[in-house]
Amino acid sequence: MIPTADDFEISEIQIVVLMGGLGTRLGKLSKNTPKALIDVNGRAFFDYQIKLLKSWGFKKFLFLVGHHANVLEQYYGNGDNQDISISYSYDGKELLGTGGALKKAKSLLEDCFMIMYGDSFMDIDYYQVVYEFLNSVTCGFDGLMVIFKNNNKLDKSNVIFNPENSEMFYDKYLNLPEMNYIDYGVSMMKKEVVLNYTTEDRFDLSDMFTWLCKRKTLRPLRVTKRFYEVGNIDSLEEFRKYANNRFDTPQKAVFLDRDGVLNKIVYNEDTEQLDSPLCIEEFEYIDGVKKALRSIQEKGYLIFIVTNQPSAAKGKTTLTNLYNINNWVMQDLYEKNIEIESINMCPHHPTGTKQTQHKSLIKKCKCRKPEADLIIRAGNIYNILWNKSYMIGDSYTDILAGKNANVKTVFIGSLKCDVCSRLNYNKPDLIVSSLMEFAEYLPE
Repeated sequence: MIPTADDFEISEIQIVVLMGGLGTRLGKLSKNTPKALIDVNGRAFFDYQIKLLKSWGFKKFLFLVGHHANVLEQYYGNGDNQDISISYSYDGKELLGTGGALKKAKSLLEDCFMIMYGDSFMDIDYYQVVYEFLNSVTCGFDGLMVIFKNNNKLDKSNVIFNPENSEMFYDKYLNLPEMNYIDYGVSMMKKEVVLNYTTEDRFDLSDMFTWLCKRKTLRPLRVTKRFYEVGNIDSLEEFRKYANNRFDTPQKAVFLDRDGVLNKIVYNEDTEQLDSPLCIEEFEYIDGVKKALRSIQEKGYLIFIVTNQPSAAKGKTTLTNLYNINNWVMQDLYEKNIEIESINMCPHHPTGTKQTQHKSLIKKCKCRKPEADLIIRAGNIYNILWNKSYMIGDSYTDILAGKNANVKTVFIGSLKCDVCSRLNYNKPDLIVSSLMEFAEYLPE
């Protein structure tokens, strides 16, 4: 049974990993070692991806193996040493291709599943991927493909995507000038797609995606953070440098609240109150913010946005709209050479309202500021230098969250008496008038 977008546990979502490739472009490195186990700074490559997926809460894995299947199974076993569960499906003597391997595993597939490649590292909001897929199922879609605006840089682009109406065309074998996007390497689909797809035993997974696309039952989900892969020597060395910088080298970080720090608060006519923007059209940067972000980045700090966004939980908008705003901000800043590592969002509210449609969002959680989970989450997948990192916000909840995470705290605005009392008179480390003033203060 396929869960609903409003009622799913991410730990129950099955992840299917394609691990049967020969790895011929890696030469002698893959002679006795599958690509997923290639050494990256003393660790197996796919261990980095498992670490990332575990931080999102995934527990159930199915590995589709072929070449060096015994080596993979000996290394990972049933997953106990990784605190996950792993089962296996085997190509056998003849490799079946990515699509054939998936079809052979049909008896092990759950009613819906996520599929990815064992030679790629993909750092995205996986909760959003699951939510948007399950939401799209109710609209008649059978699959979801994550796509990235590639412009033929990381590999040959294979997707035409129109962001205005979200229409897409995908074909791995065509080389059209309009193809600016690429299949990112993360997708979700119903099991019935595999059961209903009739073809020879050996075929490429891309054929199935093209088939879905032509039937208009494949939904695109655009992301802004690039992927890494280890298919050849050059890309392997590129990821080794990236992994060393991210996982092994301590990094300074700046954690930013969003509304009132990056963008202006808007007037909500329905509630007759000031509120967060509920759609992209309402989002407007505060003057000087982009210059400040660029300065923070140039001083060597990683940038994270950590934001409470309970509007969907209160019935004011949909969770999809909140994600659309996040995606737009990430894309807009990325195009201006400002890299946001992630937007960590708490969509929950402890009580909700009568208008709430997303009942699963009504709960007491550990990610709603002043709890520190939105900040601490970064430490699970980055090497954060906490004593040289900052939390910046315009609310007492931001300051308390920063103190709970043991980072320096910066308050933007005027520290009035009511804020002081809510802070229990535990003042922030710094008070500034704007993000630009903080950026000028920030040491290199």
